[in-house]
Amino acid sequence: MASFDLVSLVRHALVEGGLLLAPALLAGLSVALVVGVLQSATGIHEPLIGMVPRIVVIVAVVFVTGGWMVERFVSLFQASVLSP
Repeated sequence: MASFDLVSLVRHALVEGGLLLAPALLAGLSVALVVGVLQSATGIHEPLIGMVPRIVVIVAVVFVTGGWMVERFVSLFQASVLSP
């Protein structure tokens, strides 16, 4: 494997990893921002109130987008390992 091929493979894997993580991370970030604003407005500063909705939303997003994630991962695996 040439050096250029290895760099291209690592770059492609990093981009795909970012695409796979983006939906869950963006959903968690948006829920954290909303809950943080609500906690600041109401004066309730309980850490559990901020964490539970974030975990629920991240699990839901992973459940909904899981099939797409598996398809992308399998295509990355086939392109990188099984290609000549």
